[in-house]
Amino acid sequence: MLSNIIIAAIFMAVLGVVLAIILAIANKKLFVYEDPRIDQVDEMLPQAQCGACGVPGCRPFAEAVVDGIKPPSACTVNTPEGNEEIAAFMGVDMGETEKVVARLACAGGTHVAYTRAKYQGLQTCQAAAVVSGGGKGCNWGCLGLADCADVCDFDAIFMDEYGLPIVIEDKCTACNDCIVVCPKDLFSLQPVSHQLFVACKSLDEGDKAEAECEVACTACEKCVIDAPEGLIEIKNNLAVIDFKKYDEMTVDRSPIERCPTGAIVWIDSKLGTTRSSVGKAANQSRRTETLPQV
Repeated sequence: MLSNIIIAAIFMAVLGVVLAIILAIANKKLFVYEDPRIDQVDEMLPQAQCGACGVPGCRPFAEAVVDGIKPPSACTVNTPEGNEEIAAFMGVDMGETEKVVARLACAGGTHVAYTRAKYQGLQTCQAAAVVSGGGKGCNWGCLGLADCADVCDFDAIFMDEYGLPIVIEDKCTACNDCIVVCPKDLFSLQPVSHQLFVACKSLDEGDKAEAECEVACTACEKCVIDAPEGLIEIKNNLAVIDFKKYDEMTVDRSPIERCPTGAIVWIDSKLGTTRSSVGKAANQSRRTETLPQV
């Protein structure tokens, strides 16, 4: 009996030695070198893990910076001083990355858009959208229950007095969270240089669209005529800007000037949003009415 125990102990000891040798060899053969600078760059980042830089998190971004794939400036959450520190540490130019911000394709707040039924239930846009689309007359319009503002970790979105999300461009990091959470797909990420924007997603034909929202696109084609050729076209009763062509053209405010509803706008980071001077005022009040509940 004792001999069996001794044999078993010797066998386990030999097996342990053999496995240790195999693991040592495997570790040497399969070892992947990691540049120690990655840890140091990672420590200089804000650890927001927002993905606004185009990679999933701060450590992958640090790896991209060390590999020369991304410039330090691609981190839009970090301070300019923080990115300069990374650039100095890496011995590279900080680079220039145009700021990208979230923009809302809807101007139909409670003052200009009809609500056909009063929604009662869980006060989120995602829940309301499941129940008859949320009760708003325009099936494509913002429901105004602030899912986007709630999900924004950077306090870059607040709700105005008419129930519309307002993006604070200086705080927006283009993290994509508002795009993911919006059940109406109203947000998109745009470079700040793309100042011409269609603040509507309604696909209803002209009169029907305007009957539900005074600032809806009516597909009148005036912006198409006034814009550089090929920049805007009408698709499914909606003016659509070809942003792939935008950077190749000289674009000014001309396409907004004759818009009868103000659906197409000009956005200036400092001066705000400008609409057509001949269109319906965006602060025009709607009549009040008794609404059925949904």
